[in-house]
Amino acid sequence: MIESFRERDLLSLSNLLFAGFAGVTGVAGSYAVAGNTRRFVVAPIDALVVRMTPGEIVAFVIQNVGEEGHLLHLALSFAIAIGVLAATARVGLAVGRRDGRPVTGVVLAGSLAWAFAASITSQPALAVGAAAPVAVWTAVGTLSPTTVGQDPSRRRMLVSSASALAFVGVSLGLGRSTNEGDSVTDGPTDTNGKVTTLMQDAEKTSLDISGDTPGLVSSFDEFYNVDIAEFDPDLSPDDWSMTITGEVGTDVTVPFDKLTDMPTEHRFVTLRCVGEGLNGHKLDTAVWTGTPLAPLLAEADPDGECDCAMLKAEDDYFVQFPTEALEDAFLAWGMNGQSLPRSHGHPVRVLVPGHWGETNVKWISEIELLDEEMDGYWEQRGWHGTGPVNTVAKLWSETTLNDGRIEVAGHAYAGTRGIERVEVSIDGGDTWQDAELSEPPPGDDVWRQWRHAFSPDGTHEIVVRAVDGEGTLQPENRSDSFPSGATGWVKKTVSR
Repeated sequence: MIESFRERDLLSLSNLLFAGFAGVTGVAGSYAVAGNTRRFVVAPIDALVVRMTPGEIVAFVIQNVGEEGHLLHLALSFAIAIGVLAATARVGLAVGRRDGRPVTGVVLAGSLAWAFAASITSQPALAVGAAAPVAVWTAVGTLSPTTVGQDPSRRRMLVSSASALAFVGVSLGLGRSTNEGDSVTDGPTDTNGKVTTLMQDAEKTSLDISGDTPGLVSSFDEFYNVDIAEFDPDLSPDDWSMTITGEVGTDVTVPFDKLTDMPTEHRFVTLRCVGEGLNGHKLDTAVWTGTPLAPLLAEADPDGECDCAMLKAEDDYFVQFPTEALEDAFLAWGMNGQSLPRSHGHPVRVLVPGHWGETNVKWISEIELLDEEMDGYWEQRGWHGTGPVNTVAKLWSETTLNDGRIEVAGHAYAGTRGIERVEVSIDGGDTWQDAELSEPPPGDDVWRQWRHAFSPDGTHEIVVRAVDGEGTLQPENRSDSFPSGATGWVKKTVSR
């Protein structure tokens, strides 16, 4: 009787172990062939988790966890994928061992794993990457000894674990090599050197700041990046088109070659994330290459009968604007003289001057013209509207200069209102002095650098505030980013 119980326990433990190995290696195998794309088996699960998460939880995570919050839904998505693939192996192991037909169990497990991966990714060929490891580990499990007399040794378990880890390691390497091509742009968009000249001119007007405050143009690596899900769409310009639909007489479809044949502009545009903290670093500027959106909207709705437009993205994101807010909007396919990187909306994204960063839709695929307002993605989750951005002066660096003075510096931004001046207090707000400002880059929606140096005398409470181009002082009252963006004056204590 005791031996019978032990045999059943060993069988159950063995099944769980090999099912676990199958689940982990199945996910790894999918990553090896699909990389960090939406063809990876975890990607559609992650998208579903994001869509199903209540807005209250999303807001809580953004405010209390910050930019690492995306790791929570990603971890849950991995766990679900591993669990489902492990379950397919568990079924195969049960059938193979119970009926003494290991081949049947292996085929069943592999088929179930393939069906699961193929159905959620719509990639039947790549689904083999997930199914094959599941079938292999089901085979190993069904052939492993489990009776008392054939007790699987610690060595066998160690070898199995090491083999699974080795497979995961190889898969990570293969998946990364797959990703290398996904982030590569299609080539330069600065064929006449205009963007290079603009960037060089901006560099010349940047302040000579000693600290970590960046210049007036952010590189690809510096530019912040926030999306609703972890896996970006992978689109080719040849396959891309945007359709204007809705309350229009005839749908207008714009392929990439038509878009790039339209009048081309190069614009400095600054983006700021609505979910960042008051002194956060999700604020950047680039030179964008593209064409105005207004002519395409006029082609679809020549009489201007539609008051609203819903902008939709390939990643299922959507934002609603009044059509008047889109009069100066911009369809961009270039960034700093190169094609858009995949993570920034390749091949085409929308830029709407003066509005929060999340409303500048990446991977734009459709514009639906409406005769009444509808909530966008973030509005459905409790955030307020599409803009305009709040005025802010950031305090990003403090440096002791060679002459003993302390230099504080940062950037200021107020959307299309512009920045008139930045004021600095070194005594907690009792007195104020104007900071030195850089010239703004040419454009209607850009930031400016500021800096201020002073001779320290003990402890100083530094406070900074901005005045926008309309003469309005940045509000002092502090608020969290949810639901309308962080507000308040940035403060920092400095002792020397």
